[in-house]
Amino acid sequence: MRSQPVPGGTPEELTEYSLGALLVPTPEQPEPDDFDRFWQSTFEEFGTGAVAWRTVREGDATPTHRVSEIRFDSSANEPATAFVMVPHAASAIRRGLVVGHGYGGRTGPDVERVPADTAAIFPCAPGTHPDAPSRFPALPAEHVLAGIAHRDTYSLRFAAADVWRAATVLLDLAAPTAGALDFSGSSFGGGIGAMALPWDARFRRAALDVPSFGAHAIRLTRRCTGSGEAVRTHLRTHPEARSTLDYHDAATAARRLRLPVHVGAAVLDPAVDPRGQFAVYHALTGPRRLTVRANGHIDGPEGRLADALALQASIDFLALPDDRLLGETSTGPL
Repeated sequence: MRSQPVPGGTPEELTEYSLGALLVPTPEQPEPDDFDRFWQSTFEEFGTGAVAWRTVREGDATPTHRVSEIRFDSSANEPATAFVMVPHAASAIRRGLVVGHGYGGRTGPDVERVPADTAAIFPCAPGTHPDAPSRFPALPAEHVLAGIAHRDTYSLRFAAADVWRAATVLLDLAAPTAGALDFSGSSFGGGIGAMALPWDARFRRAALDVPSFGAHAIRLTRRCTGSGEAVRTHLRTHPEARSTLDYHDAATAARRLRLPVHVGAAVLDPAVDPRGQFAVYHALTGPRRLTVRANGHIDGPEGRLADALALQASIDFLALPDDRLLGETSTGPL
């Protein structure tokens, strides 16, 4: 283990695990008997039926896409923000893409993620956009604790439900995406995607990069610089909240995923424990592909390079022909 000081005097743990150890699946952790029932009922409540939305402003178009900011009805019973990119010509649309975000939130679309033949929606999780008032706080250390006293009120439940609702809006906006709908998410968005996708048969494929919320029994044993530290500290005085996390575990949910999934997992990450990231990958039971990152959530040139390579790996995976998705592939460190 290596540590270095960060602003505020808190030590930043840079725990680097051996790839050999991370590639060995950890024993499956116990899960709630009604895990499936909880999420299926959540999907029935929030993921079916029409979703109202409206355009609030048009953005600067790209050579291939119109760009707009919309508001849609969140599962949290409040307006949610999303950014939408739709090809200028409807005849050009071949795929749809829902893109999750990290705990830094988003203020616009990531245009580099969207190929010319793809319509995409970039939803903001409840509470994470400054122009959409919410009962959920924006700060990651507060957002990750909001509603944690009960599984039905937890912020992560509504963030996952809004993935389904954003997909409904995208299909309404760009009907040709039906049948070829993909998901891409990193960090917070990767973990939320793992929770949301098993219950929504509309999705075809997914890319989860440095996914958070995997294997809470493991991630809570280690100090970190991410939102997990707020949860770890909270549980010291509120141990009763631990059961809520069992219903919001990305690795537990990933056991239910049958669609092809690409996971980018880091061997060194001060914010999201690598063991939790790899636990999400190991839990997958359908076609899967692993890209091993040298690091995650690291500032500086090394971190930016790892992020760029991982993004390209995700884009490439989502663009693969279906007959290239059989079996399992592992690549070396990025």
